[in-house]
Amino acid sequence: MSEATDPTLPSKQSTILPKLFNRTLRIALVAEGPGDLEVIQAALKAILPNPFVLTLLQPEATQPQLGTGWGGVAKWCHETQKRHQGSLDFDPTLACFDLLIIHVDVDVGGFEYQDYDPKDEPYFSKMAQDNAWKCLPCQQPCPPVSATVTSLLEVIRSWLGQAIPGNQTCFCLPAQSSGTWLATAVLPPSHPCLQGGECDPNVEKRLAQLPKQQRIKKSVRNYRVHAPKVTENWQNLKQCCSQAQAFETEILTILQTDPHLESS
Repeated sequence: MSEATDPTLPSKQSTILPKLFNRTLRIALVAEGPGDLEVIQAALKAILPNPFVLTLLQPEATQPQLGTGWGGVAKWCHETQKRHQGSLDFDPTLACFDLLIIHVDVDVGGFEYQDYDPKDEPYFSKMAQDNAWKCLPCQQPCPPVSATVTSLLEVIRSWLGQAIPGNQTCFCLPAQSSGTWLATAVLPPSHPCLQGGECDPNVEKRLAQLPKQQRIKKSVRNYRVHAPKVTENWQNLKQCCSQAQAFETEILTILQTDPHLESS
């Protein structure tokens, strides 16, 4: 497990979220990659009024057989349902966490299982077939992006099998990718790179091809350098990216309704 700690987080949401707890939140993250962690952590800094510790469960250096990317998330879900059936709230291996965030980029809805990693074939496609995973691609006409999000959520739930998302499970599905959130945070709204909005699967790629002063190639280092802009410009980002607003709403709903997070 790798951890990212922010013990001095300012109270940006204090006007809309009551103080429900008086301790540091413990959050587990299952993500496509460590670069995505940087963007999601920056979003959480804008959303949460309290300090938190973010622990990356997947990808994990001690579990290299699971790989990275969306296929790594699928394999993590599959391994989870092998060791635990029922609500993830009661999975003993997750008992030390207040929240579990599962991240998959929405552009995954346009892929097939055989697209994940040629080195993993035919094993990965056979895993999907043997475990009755929902079909990919599941992409729907866009706009609205919500149609693909709904279909992709069904796919992810099928990866989890008998492990059921609980009241402390939150899905983070950036459209079309976490790179779209980063591009929206660092570029002016009128920039040509952003004109396709959440329906454009190539925003992240174009962000990496901009002139040198604006170019951000996807790497942990580059995303870490620019991620503070996600925190700084979160309010504007939410107006452009409905999935950012959906992520915030789901996080705040969990904090407001989960009794085990309340202060005693």
